[in-house]
Amino acid sequence: MTQKAFASQADLEEKRVSFDKLSDHAYAYTAEGDPNTGIVVGDDAVMVIDTQATPVMAQDVIRRIREVTDKPIRYVVLSHYHAVRVLGASAYGAGHVIASRDTYDLIVERGEADMRSEIGRFPRLFRAVESVPGLTWPTLVFERRLTLWLGKLQVEIMQLGRGHTKGDTVVWQPQDRVLFSGDLVEYDATPYTGDAYLADWPATLDAVAALGAEKLVPGRGAALRTAEEVRAGLDGTRAFVTAMFESVRRGAAAGKDLRTVYRETYEALKPRFGHWVIFDHCLPFDVSRAYDEATQYRDPRVWTAQRDQEMWEALEGNGR
Repeated sequence: MTQKAFASQADLEEKRVSFDKLSDHAYAYTAEGDPNTGIVVGDDAVMVIDTQATPVMAQDVIRRIREVTDKPIRYVVLSHYHAVRVLGASAYGAGHVIASRDTYDLIVERGEADMRSEIGRFPRLFRAVESVPGLTWPTLVFERRLTLWLGKLQVEIMQLGRGHTKGDTVVWQPQDRVLFSGDLVEYDATPYTGDAYLADWPATLDAVAALGAEKLVPGRGAALRTAEEVRAGLDGTRAFVTAMFESVRRGAAAGKDLRTVYRETYEALKPRFGHWVIFDHCLPFDVSRAYDEATQYRDPRVWTAQRDQEMWEALEGNGR
C-alpha cells in the first residue's frame, strides 16, 4: 500500500465555522471537528476558553464575539497546554491568562517541543504561524479550583482529574449548566491520547458527568445542546479511550511489539470509530502512548518533531 502522508499534512480542506448561542452567557465556536473555542459573556467582561492556534486565526473568533457583545475580553482560559489550543492567545489582549499548575509545568517542560511537533503534524491549523509571538505563558495559575464572578455570573474553573493531559481544565457555568470540557470530551471526533493518562481518564469522565451539564462544548465536534447529547459525548469518548487502551494492553501483555499492536488495534477500532474526524491522524500517536503506559512509562514522554517522524515511519512506513 502507498504510505500515508504524515499525520494531517494532507488535510488541506477548510472547514465551515459555526458560532452557536447555548445560553444568554455561553457561545461555541466550532468548525466541523477542528479545535473548538468557548466564550462566556459575563455582566462586565468576556472569557475565552482555548484560543485557536495563531493570532490571525483568533481574529475570526474575536469578530464573532463582537457581533454579540462589546464587553472587554479580560480572561483567556487554557484547557491544557497543546499548541493548537494556546498559541493564538496574544490576539485577545486579555489581562489574565488562566491555567492549572500542571498545565503551567507542562509548558515549562515541553512547550517548545510541542509547538514544533504540532505545527509539523497539522499545518492547516496553524495558518499564519508567523504571527505567533512565542509560547503562551499563564499569568494566573490555580490549584484544582478557581471561582470567578463576571459581575453576577459565576464561573468555576476546575481540574477534575487527569485524562487528555495531566493538566486538563474545565470551565463550568452552573447557573446555565453549561460546561466547556476541552479535549477531555470529544464528539464524533477521535480523542488524541498521545499525552494522556489512559488509566485515569474514565474516572475523570465520571467527575465531568457528575456536574450534570445540560450543554457542553467539547474539544472537537459540534456543541452538545441537551443532556442526552452531553451523555452521548461522554459515552463516546469513554468508549474509544477504553477500547483502544484495552486492545493495546492485551497485545502488550502477550509480548507483541508496538507495530503489531498498532495494526491489531487499528483493525479492531476502525469499524466503530473509523468515520470519526482525525482517526487516521490520531491512532498512531494514541497507540504509542497506550503501549508506553501499558509497559514502562507511567508519565507521557515528550513528543518532538523527530520522534513524531520516527514513530510514523515505524508504524505507517510500509502501509498496513
